[in-house]
Amino acid sequence: MRVTNPLPIELLLPETADVDETGALSIGGVSLLDVAAEFGTPAFVFDETHLRSRCNEAVAAFPDGVAYATKAFLCKEMARIAATAGMSLDVATGGEMHVALAAGVPSARLVLHGNNKSVEELTAAMQLGVGLVVIDSFDEIDRLERIWKQLTDVAPIRALVRVTPGVEAHTHEFVKTGQNDSKFGFGLASGGAQEAIDRAVASPAIDVRGVHAHIGSQIFESAGFEREIELLVPLVLRNELHELCVGGGLGVPYVTGESAPTITEWGSAVLASARLAGVPEHVAVTAEPGRSIVATAGITLYEVGTIKTLPDIRTYLSVDGGMSDNPRPVLYGSGYEAFLPRAVSASRPRTVTISGKHCESGDVVIRDAQVPADTRVGDIIATPVTGAYGHTMASNYNRVPRPPVIFVADGQARVVVRRETFDDLVRLDA
Repeated sequence: MRVTNPLPIELLLPETADVDETGALSIGGVSLLDVAAEFGTPAFVFDETHLRSRCNEAVAAFPDGVAYATKAFLCKEMARIAATAGMSLDVATGGEMHVALAAGVPSARLVLHGNNKSVEELTAAMQLGVGLVVIDSFDEIDRLERIWKQLTDVAPIRALVRVTPGVEAHTHEFVKTGQNDSKFGFGLASGGAQEAIDRAVASPAIDVRGVHAHIGSQIFESAGFEREIELLVPLVLRNELHELCVGGGLGVPYVTGESAPTITEWGSAVLASARLAGVPEHVAVTAEPGRSIVATAGITLYEVGTIKTLPDIRTYLSVDGGMSDNPRPVLYGSGYEAFLPRAVSASRPRTVTISGKHCESGDVVIRDAQVPADTRVGDIIATPVTGAYGHTMASNYNRVPRPPVIFVADGQARVVVRRETFDDLVRLDA
């Protein structure tokens, strides 16, 4: 990346980011201002090279197997990129499974998650021969047995048993998943995990391969993963299991001053902890990263539509998107940065509240954003690190069409998910 006098904001940009002599930003050899002019705003722009690099890095970091957590960002092209790199795909619903299959991903490369899988989803998994089902409840074991008896001509489903290890990850309450009070999995301390393994092993419908755990999302420290492994190892050894999946949750920096381990560093720490804790070499240690694959690859482009200054209170800078394309600030209080693609390295002394266009006072993208002093109506403004949980959580609130997804690479920009139209908004109406 070629930058003169870089500011911290550049550390949040994708792999192929380049700032020219005028201060304008390009990704994948494509000017972001040109992307906005050609495809309109709001728009999700992804660095395809960055996506492929992170997938390849994950495969190298977890040689026993690694699945891409599609909930972070999924479209057919993303599914193909992950599968081509050698990843399996973690799907949590019938919808995610459908998209992966529509992209041409073999069913054997799918890992089906979910705390409340329907009969239809489990039946499809058995009929299609998905690679693994992650069992999450005793009700699910009952469902699998009934389905298997009805189908009669399918093999026992290969499965991992999801365990709640009782690890309190240092992250937001809403994205913690490993604590004892969780809707996910079987409690380790309560004995539920062992009971579930016993029941699944005894079932003719299920081929138990191992255990799975997930302690939360946006985690920056390895200590939680190390504790997770320590707690699960006795369960693996006692039951002579073949796989220990540590889940995902590796965090990424969203704002200047944050730092996180790379996927390589995370993988090294996990594997070292597993062997130190006594996991035999023949037991596969696997993972399911999502955010760390796609987050930094994505940037959202908006157009500034209104700047409203309330003296001695604040200045609202309103853009043509908001909570319908990025609900994370509303849901979790998540922080982001903002910059002008026309002047990436410019100083940002002006404090504004970047708000969306929705009929909610809480529709705020960034509460106290720092932007250049000359930011004006009509400017293209960008928020980096929006590749995860932006497009995938987007909605049509206020009947706003969802933005397109644009992949850029080798000097070319291509639409991989088109912008919704007003006609799309009524397409399902009776």
